[in-house]
Amino acid sequence: MPEYTLATLITMLVVVLVELLWLRTGVFRTLQYWVMLAIVLGFQVLIDGWLTKLSDPIVIYNPDRMLGVRWPFDIPVEDFGFGFAMVTLVVVIWKRSGKRRRKADEPPHGARVSGGPAHRESRNGAD
Repeated sequence: MPEYTLATLITMLVVVLVELLWLRTGVFRTLQYWVMLAIVLGFQVLIDGWLTKLSDPIVIYNPDRMLGVRWPFDIPVEDFGFGFAMVTLVVVIWKRSGKRRRKADEPPHGARVSGGPAHRESRNGAD
């Protein structure tokens, strides 16, 4: 198997396993993720198609290192795998870091928060 193709498949597999077995954000179960991925891939087709068009390429790939399947607009299919892996990993890490940040901001269970109802009552003349 060509190196670029193998690297693409390994990268995709690693990202999927990171999500499913380690970070577990649940992004694959959300419509929001799949809509975002469709939008990203739509723009990837436009840009990657322009960069890799065989009639006047800006980026040239070594054909011996990839499958040679180009679709649509002469785009190597491996580019879509790397695009999926890159965007998915960013989303998964972003969602996971947001969960950690929210947990760090929450007070310990049963702790009173300054400025809560009890605090406001004492400031309104209940002292």
